[in-house]
Amino acid sequence: MVMTPPPFDPELAAELPAIGEVLPPTVTPDMIAAGRRTDGPFAIPTDEELGKDGLFEVEERLVPGPAGAPEVPLVICRPTGVTGPRPVVYNIHGGGMVAGNSRLGIPLDWAEELGLVVVSVEYRLAPEHPHPAPVEDCYAGLLWTAEHAKEIGGDPDRIVLAGGSAGGGLTAAVALLARDREGPRAIGQVLMCPMLDDRNDTPSAHQMAGLGVWDRTSNETGWNALLGEARGTADVSPYAAPARAADLSGLPPAFIDVGSAETFRDEDVAYASRIWQAGGVAELHVWPGGFHGFDGFVPQAALSQAARETRLRWLRRLLGE
Repeated sequence: MVMTPPPFDPELAAELPAIGEVLPPTVTPDMIAAGRRTDGPFAIPTDEELGKDGLFEVEERLVPGPAGAPEVPLVICRPTGVTGPRPVVYNIHGGGMVAGNSRLGIPLDWAEELGLVVVSVEYRLAPEHPHPAPVEDCYAGLLWTAEHAKEIGGDPDRIVLAGGSAGGGLTAAVALLARDREGPRAIGQVLMCPMLDDRNDTPSAHQMAGLGVWDRTSNETGWNALLGEARGTADVSPYAAPARAADLSGLPPAFIDVGSAETFRDEDVAYASRIWQAGGVAELHVWPGGFHGFDGFVPQAALSQAARETRLRWLRRLLGE
């Protein structure tokens, strides 16, 4: 299937050649190890860097994992000097299910602006740890966060789930798990360009083949690592691929955003539509000309600034801050 892709935003498109030198559009299984590097552009932020000149107190905790599994590492960032229980953002990192760590993509701008406590979870990665290891690790970290929120300066009744890309998919899955297991009740979920559908066969997936960031082949790499031979079959759990969920009712209000020029566009739009059809609350933004993760790769672009400001406004309304 050959389809004409939508154009990239010109300001973003100008940066794609440089981005492609670090992260090419197409990621194959033999490239997973390189994607886990921790040097150069892949360097892991230190406590000092996350602390932002004393704005945040940073600590690591090891908390109980799923039954029979290792402990789950959390990174906790608290605004220095903030008193009283503050809302908590429970953050799940991206990386296509095969890379990334808890120190990447922590939304410190939200925390600084709104005085939030951020808890970022480290989950086991595929293919060494296929489904359900990643989502169960994330859920275990949420259980600890809800139970110990006051201990870390947080409000257990005001927890927001958040994640981008694979982390967005895991965020949606954790919201489903919490609903179905009658676990911690988050007050909202922020799904940034979430990876939701293992079937990988939407028009946008075909349109963006070989283009931008994280194309259809990359997506196949990630889903195959997570699901193996089950990918694309009727045996896939909604806690692995939330687009498979038959029932999207009873979920926390969702903020969903995605670029118009990326693989995940159509599955993310469909997910928002199905939340509305189930009587739920969702706010959807499709950023014209945005490629996958554009606001992280090109933060100075006008479209990136608009996306970040819009997320922050939604959070402010949600929290009443």
